[in-house]
Amino acid sequence: MGRKRKFPVYEKIEITDIAAEGKAIAKIDELIIFVPFVVPGDVVDIQINRKRKNYLEGYVTKFHEYSEKREKPFCQHFGICGGCKWQNLPYKKQLYYKQKQVVDSLERIGGIINPEIEAILPSENTKFYRNKLEFTFSNKRWLTKDEIDTGNEINDMNALGFHVPKMFDKIIDIKNCYLQSKMSDKVRLAVKDYAINKKLSFFDLRKQNGLLRNLIIRNSQTTGELMVIFSFFYEDKLLREELLTFISKKFPEITSLMYLINSKANDTINDRKIELFNGKNHIIEEMEGLKFKIGPKSFFQTNSKQAYNLYKIVRDFADLNGNEIVYDLYTGTGTIANFIAKKSKSVIGIENIPEAIEDAINNSKINNIKNTLFYAGDMKDMLTNEFINKNGKPDIVITDPPRAGMHKNVIDAIIKVSPNKIVYVSCNPATQSRDINLLDPVFEVKKVQPVDMFPHTHHVENVVLLEKR
Repeated sequence: MGRKRKFPVYEKIEITDIAAEGKAIAKIDELIIFVPFVVPGDVVDIQINRKRKNYLEGYVTKFHEYSEKREKPFCQHFGICGGCKWQNLPYKKQLYYKQKQVVDSLERIGGIINPEIEAILPSENTKFYRNKLEFTFSNKRWLTKDEIDTGNEINDMNALGFHVPKMFDKIIDIKNCYLQSKMSDKVRLAVKDYAINKKLSFFDLRKQNGLLRNLIIRNSQTTGELMVIFSFFYEDKLLREELLTFISKKFPEITSLMYLINSKANDTINDRKIELFNGKNHIIEEMEGLKFKIGPKSFFQTNSKQAYNLYKIVRDFADLNGNEIVYDLYTGTGTIANFIAKKSKSVIGIENIPEAIEDAINNSKINNIKNTLFYAGDMKDMLTNEFINKNGKPDIVITDPPRAGMHKNVIDAIIKVSPNKIVYVSCNPATQSRDINLLDPVFEVKKVQPVDMFPHTHHVENVVLLEKR
């Protein structure tokens, strides 16, 4: 049996740049090395742990010099938790690299020469900006290197926190998180303490057993409402009701307390029935007097305040005069559709998740909006001649697809429909640029506005206006 191949260590290597997916870059003889948790200007020793045809991956074993661009991370979980990998970069530098990512994608993938791009819109809040977090219970928590090095016996192996990146069965026990309001920390820590004191079983991800599985916390940043959802692996009515009663009494701030039983092999809840224990079955976000009802399964942009700015940019790019038919593709729960409805003749929303379409219809009813229509179906199959004859030829198409971008059939359908404008919203500039390249023979890029929705991460939202040539 052959020996496992040992990869080299490269010493005193300077980190020179940051890649599109957030990892930093070093070069050795023109060979690129991707390295996490470092910033340009750091000089380090790199242990290679993965070799690919055109690049290497590695991790730092020693720092020789720290970059002047470096900032001290504010979270105790930095470097283990995969949530905020750019805490070591000053916020202005984060914005610089996000803007660069958009420019590089449009030029390199989109084939757009010298695109005119507005300066990225910063997030007003760089901490506590998320309105939703999902935590996982585990009876085999991730041990830090310091804990292992002490050699001491570790008694508390229970965790309630986040998955270690690329390790489905390893959970970091989160003591303090800067992503959601402090109420989220209070609820999570109280739940964990209660569960340990009452000897409730935490989930075993490998053996697939244990009572407590997941905890989801959603909060409205405009109304202050709070939703807490417990996922149990199996039903134990007595233990479940005792836990829910305790949390309900301890936190009267919770306006929606819900639970579900999930005995599947995965954590997704979209196919599970969710029961209401106390309060309402939804929370409300507000924008410009519009109310958006958010249920336990609803999609809503996770940075509510910045989402409002994003939607205003979409509306400005569309430049509506009240006479246009607008198609809102990948409409989700109809947030953009309802937001722009009063400035449109009609808005037709399409989404492949039926529950999201139900939310979209309800949001129109709540706000007494009469000029929206919503359809559930696969985007590439929906935009037929029959559909367009029924709903009218769109003057403007707004599209906000998932990270994978649009199916080529959808792009072909948009070209065939031939709207005057396309407003393309994306959380992935690479796939957005790929799609823009396919649209380029017919539509010209006129405006580009990057938006930072997720501070301390490499993710960037981007809005592009295309007009018919």
